[in-house]
Amino acid sequence: MNDLLKKGFYLGIGAAVSGKEKFEKMINEMVKKGEMSPSQAKSVMSEWMHKGENVDKEWSSQAKAKVQDRMKDLGFVTREEYEVLEARLQRLEKFHREQ
Repeated sequence: MNDLLKKGFYLGIGAAVSGKEKFEKMINEMVKKGEMSPSQAKSVMSEWMHKGENVDKEWSSQAKAKVQDRMKDLGFVTREEYEVLEARLQRLEKFHREQ
């Protein structure tokens, strides 16, 4: 992996971990002060994690679409296009052998 990409990846992981730790600390402080019950805290944490997972999936889908668009721009074929061509080639070779 390119060094710049590695650094960006690690920066993102660090930010996510730091953000989660700060959020957990804030929730725990609210429970200690009586501003939130432990069950409410658990519910909030669960909801926050669920939303984070959804955002991650959305970003992954967007990144995948961008990579696919870029690959297409560079002239690469999709797996489906490749499979269609492969099947066509096999039919042509079979036809040629039968002649």
